[in-house]
Amino acid sequence: MERSEALGQMRAICDELGQGVTRLHPLASRLNAPAAQGEILRALFELTKQVEVVKKHLIRIEKGDGSTLV
Repeated sequence: MERSEALGQMRAICDELGQGVTRLHPLASRLNAPAAQGEILRALFELTKQVEVVKKHLIRIEKGDGSTLV
């Protein structure tokens, strides 16, 4: 697998992960468990942030500046 192919696959998986996390958000409000809902929403927010970090690094690599931290 070449670099460009790996980047494309990683970008696609990040998009899938982001969409999956987004679909989970409205379901948390239906749990009728406020304490758990709060923790779940915080965890989903953290997941979203981390997926975005990966996507930013992929963009930097695509632009040829993979050595610079975001």
